[in-house]
Amino acid sequence: MTDPAPSARILASRRRFLAAAGLAAPAALAAPAIVRAQAPIRWRLQTYSGAPLGAHVIKPQVDAFNIAANGEMEIELYYADQLVPTGELFRALQNGTLDAVQSDEATMASPVDISVFGGYFPFATRYSLDVPALFTYYGLDEIWREAYDEVEGVTWLSTGAWDPLHIFTVNRPIRSLADMNGLRVFGVPTAGRFLSRYGLIPVTVPWDDVEVAMRTGELDGVAWCGFTEAYEVGWADVCRYALTNSVTGAWFGSYFANTESWNRVPPHLQQLWLSTIDQSHYYRAVWYWGGEAKLRVEGEKMELTSIPPEEWAQVVRDAEGFWDEVAGSSPRAGRVVQAFKDYAATMEAAGYPYR
Repeated sequence: MTDPAPSARILASRRRFLAAAGLAAPAALAAPAIVRAQAPIRWRLQTYSGAPLGAHVIKPQVDAFNIAANGEMEIELYYADQLVPTGELFRALQNGTLDAVQSDEATMASPVDISVFGGYFPFATRYSLDVPALFTYYGLDEIWREAYDEVEGVTWLSTGAWDPLHIFTVNRPIRSLADMNGLRVFGVPTAGRFLSRYGLIPVTVPWDDVEVAMRTGELDGVAWCGFTEAYEVGWADVCRYALTNSVTGAWFGSYFANTESWNRVPPHLQQLWLSTIDQSHYYRAVWYWGGEAKLRVEGEKMELTSIPPEEWAQVVRDAEGFWDEVAGSSPRAGRVVQAFKDYAATMEAAGYPYR
């Protein structure tokens, strides 16, 4: 029998972690069966992610909640573009077509002045723990809640970390900033806006069409995720090159609810949903953190390339100007950027193991 490839062994070990974390076997959470006369509360939730990635970033949590809710509530899960196009997630949530959404602000087109920070904001984070630390200690939770309190019909619930941002390309390796020029990539809005100054061309297609678009030449690659997702969803089978320079260390992803739907949920089920969100944040942080390193080092499907340090230093300097540009867009955006600056200064001053 042929030994599996390194990436296959890594992915298999991380799927075992899914079960060990208690998310792949929600039956363990089941409460005793109780006959209920009242019909359960039913929610429709759509995530930004396609089904292969959704199997990790949302489905285990929904399954666990549905079991633990014990017939009082049931969440129907839909993946990217299944009910509404991803760019219309906010509108669909606001008008009640959806009861809940998992996404970042930029991807779902939230009409709030902090939407630019959702997803990948250049160099705002280095590690996955930076995201909850910013929300817990540097006031981003208050800022996010304040912003959505001004929007009718949508309630922000929680934000957690996803993977870092790397660029993966089909046939054209990136070994200098000049190599980005003219590359058509599927990517998240804010990072695409920043990287376009180096000639990168952000292209929007439905998530499920990305692999075909790369195979047909419509796309040259993706600037959407880290190594974990590239391997898990099959993009590493199409892309030959992986750029090791990371534009940022962790994605800001949030959970939202339609306000009327949320208010109709009794407090104990609200707490259950929030608790499974926290459990999902934990699982995802470990799954990404360990997997990113192993797949970058042991994964055999893509050649690693790097932009020279002196050139990449220019990108970091350019990001400082981008931060100031965004900070000037609104007083609240300025508060977010100041939080990023304060946090970065604290981490640098703290030194190892923080920076």
